[in-house]
Amino acid sequence: MPPPPAPATRDDLRRLHFVNALFARLTGDDLYLARQIHGAIAFSLAELETQTREHPEFAARYDAAFTAAAARLLGAFFADQPGQGFFHWDALTTLTSATPLFARAELMAGLKRLAPHREATLLVTNLRAAFLPPAQRETLRRRRDYDEALAYVRDLTAARSRPDAELRLLFL
Repeated sequence: MPPPPAPATRDDLRRLHFVNALFARLTGDDLYLARQIHGAIAFSLAELETQTREHPEFAARYDAAFTAAAARLLGAFFADQPGQGFFHWDALTTLTSATPLFARAELMAGLKRLAPHREATLLVTNLRAAFLPPAQRETLRRRRDYDEALAYVRDLTAARSRPDAELRLLFL
C-alpha cells in the first residue's frame, strides 16, 4: 500500500486550485487530474522547491516559476488543439509592459494572433505584481492604477475580438 500523500500546505492548495481553473477544459474540474498536473509542474521545479524550503524568502520566486511553467504547459496544450488560439501576456516582461501604451501594443499583437480562431484563450499574468509589488506598500493610487489596468484589458479585449468568437480572458 502506498504511503498517504503529505498534507497539503495552504500554498499547495492555492496552486492546486489555480491549476484546476487554468486547465478546466482539460480536467473538467476533476481535482485528481488537476493534482496530476500540479505534481508534474512541481516535479519540474523540484530544485527550486528544495531551495524554498531552506530559504522561505524564495517563496515569491517559486510562485513566479510555477506560474510561468503552468503558462508554458497551457501554451503547449493549446498548440496541439486544432482551431484553438492561445496568447500569454506577461505584464512584467519589461518595466514598461504594464503602461497603457505598451500594454495596448502587446495586447493588440496577441489579439491579432487570436483573431482567426473561433475559440481562444488570452492569459494575462503578473498584472497585479506590476502595479502592486509585494515588496511595496499598497497605496490608493497604486490600487486605482491596477483597477484601471484591469478594466482597460477587459475593455480592449471586448472591443477588439470577434463577436462570434469565444474568448476566455484569464488573469493570474
